[in-house]
Amino acid sequence: MKNYLIFGLLLTFAWSINAQTKELRTAGKELDKGNFEKAATALSAAELVFDAMDDKQKSQYYLFQSKLFYKNGAANPSEIEQSVAAFVKVSSTALTQDKNIHLQNLLNHILTKGTDYVSNNDYATATDYFSNAYKLSEKDTVYLYYAASSSVNAKQYDKSLAMYEKLKSIGFTGVEKQYLAVNKETNVEESFDSKVLRDISVKTKTHINPSDKNTKSKYPEIIKNMALIYNQRGETEKALEAMREARAENPDDLNLVLTEANVHYTMGNTEKFKELLEYATERDPNNAELQYNLGVIAADADDFENAKKYYQRAIALNSKYTNAYINLAALILGQEESIIDEMNNLGTSAADDRRYDELREERNQLYLDAIPYLEQALAADPANFQAAKTLSNIFSATGNDAKAKEYKDMANSLEQ
Repeated sequence: MKNYLIFGLLLTFAWSINAQTKELRTAGKELDKGNFEKAATALSAAELVFDAMDDKQKSQYYLFQSKLFYKNGAANPSEIEQSVAAFVKVSSTALTQDKNIHLQNLLNHILTKGTDYVSNNDYATATDYFSNAYKLSEKDTVYLYYAASSSVNAKQYDKSLAMYEKLKSIGFTGVEKQYLAVNKETNVEESFDSKVLRDISVKTKTHINPSDKNTKSKYPEIIKNMALIYNQRGETEKALEAMREARAENPDDLNLVLTEANVHYTMGNTEKFKELLEYATERDPNNAELQYNLGVIAADADDFENAKKYYQRAIALNSKYTNAYINLAALILGQEESIIDEMNNLGTSAADDRRYDELREERNQLYLDAIPYLEQALAADPANFQAAKTLSNIFSATGNDAKAKEYKDMANSLEQ
């Protein structure tokens, strides 16, 4: 009886091996033909005896499953996710040739689609694609960098921070060696995929002046973005620590100085903010944005004259700096409040009446002084609703009804 049972079990085992082998072969053939429904049916049947498969057969099953979801490049984002999840279960030592061909096809597809999503500003989907590329090839850490960068643009800050922290922990810099040579015909320096290709071009005399150059490190950018995310999450101490580290790595990067300044500004450390901006201004005196930001600081401190000076410097460096024009007008119009307060507190005596008229003239003069800056703001940015609306109000207050209507109509058209 025992022998019979053992024989029966052996028959069952043999049947399952034959069944799984047959179904896997069927799935492979149907995938090669592009018959995905039939392939899915065969894989479903193979799954019933999955536990009886050996490691090679299980790898074959996962590879076919990955191909099924991939659909020869017709997969949607969700199917790509499933295709990658199946592929990473394939043994690293099994099915080498077939596996590598599919990996290259899948990886190329994912990178191309990810780039397309970036071009279309769909950064969230791009993040998923580049993350999947990294899952497929973790040695290519630049894919994780692409995912983190896309995630920042998608405003998925928690996700991007986790990726940046991983990039930092593995020491990613993104530095690559470029193999360069000058095209003799165009006199333009060109980059080659490898030293061998560059040297061949030099040897065949189509190119001259070969040179090697390393690309700029992405590490400061990673630390900077980490600092901004920490700051956005309210973790200001971590933000400042990250900024100090980034500046230590790249002390000449003024963008890092400005980023640290912005962190201090959000923390209310206006003195440190001003100190850093002044340092940056000394290093880059022709930077209009720096001059503008110094103007903002001075205005916040009620330092009218210095604010005006910095805004005018910004405009001298960039004649289309709309916000500088707007803020100059705001500085002038900001003086109106004290005039109105005094007017409202006057009595009814003859002296008060004379003072009232004087104040009214002062207020009108403020309006007239602000008009050129607002008009220049509109010239620089014809779609600036706030400038048009303020000009309409000013001309109405000064009795110029025609101009008031002109700018009111403009503001109404911009608001729609």
